[in-house]
Amino acid sequence: DDVKSGVRVMMVDDVLATGGTMAACIGLLRSLGAEVIGAAFLMEIEALHGRDKLGGIDVCSLVKC
Repeated sequence: DDVKSGVRVMMVDDVLATGGTMAACIGLLRSLGAEVIGAAFLMEIEALHGRDKLGGIDVCSLVKC
């Protein structure tokens, strides 16, 4: 309830695996009226294709394996 409509949000997490957790967070923020501008991760497990669940937002990963 602290997220104001129209606020721009950059999501940051440690690992992108299947994308389910980040997709749920993005959905929640959007339902509150936030604009999710991107997501950043320390590591991405590419074989699990988690990026595909994130609705086309910009994704940055420092390490891909």
